[in-house]
Order: sequence, then structure tokens, then C-alpha cells
Amino acid sequence: MIITEIESFLEYYSKIKNRTKRLFDYIPPDKIEWSYQKGKFTIGDTIRHLANIERYMYAETVQFRPSQYNGCDVQYARGLETIIAYYTKMNKESMGVFAQLTSEDLIKKCRTPGGIDITIWKWLRAMVEHEVHHRGQLYLYLGILKVKTPPIFGLTSEEVISSSR
Repeated sequence: MIITEIESFLEYYSKIKNRTKRLFDYIPPDKIEWSYQKGKFTIGDTIRHLANIERYMYAETVQFRPSQYNGCDVQYARGLETIIAYYTKMNKESMGVFAQLTSEDLIKKCRTPGGIDITIWKWLRAMVEHEVHHRGQLYLYLGILKVKTPPIFGLTSEEVISSSR
């Protein structure tokens, strides 16, 4: 994917974010700070991480500023509803920043926290991959908890197999 103008990217990215948000309805509120292992992200950490990294790393660096990401613990939001509201608020702020990018900006380079200069459109593409990676973690966490989750594109694997015969 090459991103040459911001409007179509924002439309696409909104769909990516909505597929992540759809999972939030399946999270048991009493499991929001559950993790499969001590020291690993909880479900809440994962959602706060997505919110904070998008806003304080990606949205800052595309403005040629250093990353302001400072973690994802409960100090940012506690409880399922509050975490979802926080995720939504941070995304709205980020989208406001991204919407200001011009086609000329997309081909400029910004600096990652790792000190690498990267073309902004490639950095935005990496942001999408990051979101999808953590969405997969949320699916896995919910699966471990035996929570039935929605298929990502309408059919489960078993339904695709059944309709393919």
C-alpha cells in the first residue's frame, strides 16, 4: 500500500479502528486487567497502548516532533467503559493531526523513536500494522478466556470451509 493522499488513508484507517473497537463489546468487564502471564500486557494495557502509541508516538512524529509515548498503565484510564472512552478520545485527537497532512507531507521523512528516518506514508502504514498486531492479541486473549468473538470479515473459518464444498 502506497499512501499518496490522506483522505483515502483516513477512511481506510477508520475501518481498521472500527474492527478493533468491535471487539470491545466482547470483553468481560471483570477481565479488563487480566493477562495470561504476570508482567505481560493486560487487555486494558493493550487498549491503552494502542490509544497512547497512536496519539503520542505516531501523531507526534508525523509533526516532526519527538515521541511523547510514556506507557499504558492504569493511570491513563481504569475500567472497561473509561478505557474505551479514552481509546476513542485519543483516536479522535490523532485523526485530527493526520487529517492535516498534505500529499507533500506524506513523502517527507520523520524520525522514529529508534532514530530511523522514515517516509511518513510508510510510518502511517506501520501504524496500521501495529493496530492489527494488537487486535490479534485481543482476539487471542479473549479466546483464552473462552469468549466467543465475532469473525473479522463476516464468516468464521469453519463457515468458509462449509460454503466451499
